[in-house]
Amino acid sequence: MSAVPFVRPPRARRAKPLPEEPLIPQRGRGSAGYWLYLIPGLILLSVVILIPLVWNVYLSFTSWRGIKPPEWIGVENWVRLFGDTKFWTSFGNSIWMIVAMVILPTVLGLIIAALLFDVVGRKYGGRLASFLRATYYLPQILPAAIAGIVIGWVLRPDDGALNTILESIGLGSLAHNWLGSPDTALGAIMVVLVWVQLGYPIVVFMAALQRVDPELYEAAELDGANWFQRFRSITMSIIRPEIFVVTLTCTIAALKVFGPVYVLTRGGPGTSTIVPAYYAYSEFFQAQQVGYGATIATALTIVIAIVAVLFIRAQNAVERNEREGR
Repeated sequence: MSAVPFVRPPRARRAKPLPEEPLIPQRGRGSAGYWLYLIPGLILLSVVILIPLVWNVYLSFTSWRGIKPPEWIGVENWVRLFGDTKFWTSFGNSIWMIVAMVILPTVLGLIIAALLFDVVGRKYGGRLASFLRATYYLPQILPAAIAGIVIGWVLRPDDGALNTILESIGLGSLAHNWLGSPDTALGAIMVVLVWVQLGYPIVVFMAALQRVDPELYEAAELDGANWFQRFRSITMSIIRPEIFVVTLTCTIAALKVFGPVYVLTRGGPGTSTIVPAYYAYSEFFQAQQVGYGATIATALTIVIAIVAVLFIRAQNAVERNEREGR
């Protein structure tokens, strides 16, 4: 028997080390890299908001008719502003704008959103609730000019739709010049503003209710809670942040409301519907008192900033108390 020759196994080849990848220098470490992306927004913010704001504040200390260079007069415009009864009337009307654009739409929006989500959505399906939500929101997407033309046609004194309906049902004695009378002009605009503003809180609140577990409502209903108790204990507590957001944004919108007043009444009759934004506009472009118009606009900006700070502080206080279990 012949011997099997010994064969040396092949030597394992040593793996070649992979070449080290060159280190690529990382640019923009820390916060420096993010500023490059913020530059376009900062430029736009400066051109559209900051520079006009500073210019407007400067003009509030000048007398300028828009033609010759502004003349520095110190605080004369501000002294005139605090003694201007028309200005205080406009701010008094802003209180009614807050009622029409903040209080009523927020309260009604809460109730309607809860009904659509908790009642209509559960019994008739989400499609009907979504359709009704879109119906309520429709006035929000209408331009102020279009909405003003439609409402002006409805409230026209001679052949308006409202007076025609009143006469057709035997209530012709109630027919009125709704926008031409100082007694009813402000109320008519408030009704219009409620109609326009109502859809916004409904959409926000219904979106907030999407994060509410339906089992909470079912458990509360099994425990004997009625709809109002479920609304108070579940709905209100969960969507409280959205309530603050809606209240703040609607308050700012109410303080600077301009379009409906401009389209429907131009601040009249007399000063019954004048608001600060329209008063500033009339001083800018009609009376050509640019310095005084800038003073009104600056005062309105200060009021809006104060209101925003107070709302944010109130929201932070409520959230802090909830975290501490008070």
